[in-house]
Amino acid sequence: MTQDTAFMRLALEQAQEARKVGEIPVGAIVVKEGRVLGVGRNMSVATHDPSAHAEIVALRAAAQTLGNYRLDGCELYVTLEPCAMCAGAILHARISRLVYGAADPKTGAAGSVMDLFANPRLNHHTQVCANVLADECSGTLRSFFQARRQTRAAQAQALSDDALRTPLSVFADLQDYPFTPHFFIDGEKLHGWRMHYLDEGCAGAACVVLCLHDLPGWSYRFKALIPALKAKGLRALVPDLIGFGASDKPKKETAHTIDLHLRSLQMLLASLGAPKLLIVAEGNALHLARMLVQSKVVRVINVVQVTSDPDVASDSRPFPDKGYQAGGKAAARLVQQMELASGKLAHPLDGVILNGPPDVMAEQIFSITCDG
Repeated sequence: MTQDTAFMRLALEQAQEARKVGEIPVGAIVVKEGRVLGVGRNMSVATHDPSAHAEIVALRAAAQTLGNYRLDGCELYVTLEPCAMCAGAILHARISRLVYGAADPKTGAAGSVMDLFANPRLNHHTQVCANVLADECSGTLRSFFQARRQTRAAQAQALSDDALRTPLSVFADLQDYPFTPHFFIDGEKLHGWRMHYLDEGCAGAACVVLCLHDLPGWSYRFKALIPALKAKGLRALVPDLIGFGASDKPKKETAHTIDLHLRSLQMLLASLGAPKLLIVAEGNALHLARMLVQSKVVRVINVVQVTSDPDVASDSRPFPDKGYQAGGKAAARLVQQMELASGKLAHPLDGVILNGPPDVMAEQIFSITCDG
């Protein structure tokens, strides 16, 4: 790994921090003689400051460290080509070298739209090095804007008259749930109800880990396992069953049937084109997992179990008042029906019970996917 690559990865870490809080994921660091003097990430939204781009934040931090607004001999690493504002600040600070990742064809001022750094009339000249980890930097931005478009489209979907929708703002302050929301809707087949799911990790993974929450429950139950699965190079697909989490909530308890939940999962998996699955079933979701295996909609290489670990405070969050709680009220009846139905099926796959911290469980899951 070259020095430029190593420092750009630090800038990418800052970009990911920006993404977690809803800012455009751009990160920057200032370095002098191998020492990091300042770090920055986009903060314009949070601070209501149009100048709070990652580069500006990093330059300010470095200037405070040195006690000087002139940053002679310093290098700036940023994941996105600077705009004209940031280019001016970089030149004014006397940065000796700029290293950036992704080009910005709309506002880039280092060669894409204009090149302020090549203007011979300026009294300082900064050396520019482009396209360091360009694919990773551009991929971070691309996935952010794709997820934002999906979220806006989902929010624009009309809500069925026979359901309620928990506002996404209810989940916004969950610091340990920094995942991008996705929504699946299939008109008549799902009565117009939309299904929320998380899709984290390697999109090209040969095996998808489908995490099914207990009844009652929701995807928050897997908040610690998801990052551990991503660290092993696995893709985690974590839906909220209709009536739970951020999915739409039918107003009537009678809407909750085995057919609804099995069919919605089948349609979701078919739409995502999952090649093969390993199912992680929490508590009573094991019965639903068994029926999903039997349906043969996708190839399931194994079903593993985790014990239910309810968090009273978080479990109540998706259900702000009793109007949203039909799913929870129907859970006991539904679980009993699922238990009876799955008991009639052959289920040779679900013999593994996972335990231990998330990284240990992720390692066990990784081993099973490799064997499968």
